[in-house]
Amino acid sequence: MAAVPVAVAALLVAAGPAAAGTVGSSGAGDAYFPLSGNGGYDVRHYDLTLGYDPQSRHLDGKAVITARATQRLTRFDLDLKGLKVTGVTVDHAKASYRRDGQELVVTPRHSLRRNQEFRVTVTYSGTPKPATDPDGSPDGWIPTDDGAFVAGEPQGAMTWFPANSHPKDKASYDFTLTVPKGHTAVANGILRGQSTSHGHTTFRWRQSEPMAAYLATATVGKFKVEQYTTRDGLKVYNAVDPREATAAAPVLKKLPSVLAWESGVFGPYPFRAAGAIVDRAPQVGYALETQTRPVYDSAPDLSTLVHESAHQWFGDSVSLTAWKDIWLNEGFATYAEWLYAEQHGGKTAQQTFDSLYASPAGSGLWAFPPADPGSGAHIFDTPVYARGAMALQKLRTAVGDGVFFRILRTWATEHRGGHGTTAQFVSLSERLSGKDLGALFHTWIGTAGKPTSP
Repeated sequence: MAAVPVAVAALLVAAGPAAAGTVGSSGAGDAYFPLSGNGGYDVRHYDLTLGYDPQSRHLDGKAVITARATQRLTRFDLDLKGLKVTGVTVDHAKASYRRDGQELVVTPRHSLRRNQEFRVTVTYSGTPKPATDPDGSPDGWIPTDDGAFVAGEPQGAMTWFPANSHPKDKASYDFTLTVPKGHTAVANGILRGQSTSHGHTTFRWRQSEPMAAYLATATVGKFKVEQYTTRDGLKVYNAVDPREATAAAPVLKKLPSVLAWESGVFGPYPFRAAGAIVDRAPQVGYALETQTRPVYDSAPDLSTLVHESAHQWFGDSVSLTAWKDIWLNEGFATYAEWLYAEQHGGKTAQQTFDSLYASPAGSGLWAFPPADPGSGAHIFDTPVYARGAMALQKLRTAVGDGVFFRILRTWATEHRGGHGTTAQFVSLSERLSGKDLGALFHTWIGTAGKPTSP
């Protein structure tokens, strides 16, 4: 990264108290966001059908969620905040449901067996509103003057679709998005088709590789669209607000070469599609690495493009299991910026490190350990990005270039499409280097304060 809504819904009374041990938990156990995600099941696929009117800001939605129960379930939760639910079925049978803050609590007519695959259908509508993150920034479905900027990190997915909204649970996606003619609706993955009828255009997108809910987008606007296929066979789809087109063009022109460079450094690009969404959304204040197609609130500079593209490996393909490990996303993408500059005529990574190390001991750079920022309010603060990248430079100097770049490639390859933790990255670094790196990682990502030596 450079996110939900609740109205009062009809309450349907459940059949009775659930048996002990058969209720899915209302959170995935994350220390920073206790209600993010849910327990008792894993989602396999989301099929989202949405209709959005930018003028009235009204959203109609239908979510069909295919999941597998990880325990016997008489009740389970989905994350959904701020939209009116008009019906829920489980395996085509009407289910009872109620609202509890950001939780949609579902009681199926029949209990679900452990390992049983089941399908939940939720119909809903309303005016989606962004969430406000702990750091005060907007997150989720953010209205713009011609549509919506949709960026869900860390909790915003629940502002526009019901989800198991924690990075631990990744799934494939289909999107069917209908908007007024003249508008474009852009989601993740590959565009499978579009058609216009009766004054509306429907776009069908498919994201086949597993994706965390916060990385989903359905951004709507009046965009200038560019499509092409790279030499490596990647299908590129760029959607640019015409007001940003002149400034964005020189940077977006470099996207294929940036992805080719990153593929050379980090290993094969992990998806079949790529591109960018460049909106005009001055109220947002950030870009986000939405999977396959980062979304930018204005024309990006080259460093930002490099950063969000690097996230396709670090954060998107290799995802978090806990938000405290966010440095594995942001520190790595920041270090990609340093490497790109180093290899394209700019400052070396060591020079960037040295200039940062010159920051005084009272600087915010040293305020907390990157590997545990302490709360959701700090996961996008400077130590996570800059000091996280500094830790990678220290690793590089400790093990040498050959081993260091093998560590990065192996990390991206061994965890491709899955998850990773700080402990796993430290273990991998020690295994490939043959060195005890505990003190290095403790100093640079595990403790607050300025290290006594660079």
